[in-house]
Amino acid sequence: MSGIAGDGTLSPTEFRVAALAFAERWKSAVSAFPPWSWLPRPKRPWLSNEVDGYLALENVRLLDSSEENHVGCCAGSEEPNCSGDDEPVDDAMLVQSGRDDVHYYDFHVIYDSSYRVPVLYFRAYGGDGRTLLLSEFEGDLPADSSEALVKSKWTFITQEEHPYLNRPWYKLHPCGTSECIKLLFQSDASIRATSSAAELYLLSWFSVVGRMVGLSIPYELMKCENKT
Repeated sequence: MSGIAGDGTLSPTEFRVAALAFAERWKSAVSAFPPWSWLPRPKRPWLSNEVDGYLALENVRLLDSSEENHVGCCAGSEEPNCSGDDEPVDDAMLVQSGRDDVHYYDFHVIYDSSYRVPVLYFRAYGGDGRTLLLSEFEGDLPADSSEALVKSKWTFITQEEHPYLNRPWYKLHPCGTSECIKLLFQSDASIRATSSAAELYLLSWFSVVGRMVGLSIPYELMKCENKT
């Protein structure tokens, strides 16, 4: 895992291993939330050196914290019963959504071969399927994200063509990712020495990046991590 220890990046192989492990860990530890899926990328000759897939968490509703009888997010635009009587509500998973115009989100974690780090792509849409502009869902973002947008909107969140879907999606810009992970791993030699460093990389990355869009690491997942 020299890439992680040295400069905070991942190789394509390390990303795939980390992504699959992250999805499995999420599924087994966080049964109350929709699972992440590994989706194959389109087969195109010019993508031969890329990772063969990406992570996806789709059709997710991020609930208002006032909806006390629901867990943090629900899958499906048909508004299934997601009551969480037996599950604690993780307030860190919640962002506000208008009662009259519910917002849904798709999240993709894609490997960026230029920066050699994972990148979070996402899109928001209404109950009618219409894609929302940043100005329409900006109010859903956590307070610290909204403040960052005010200061530097297009270096924090950018809109670009999805690498595989050829449609405009938003993404959290990856320019500072490797430096952040580099500092994190250098601060703890035990992380760098473990054979599961790639798995820990993605979990650490998501704990920072996901929070920016209201998708913090669920408490159950952190309990699972603390046991490893």
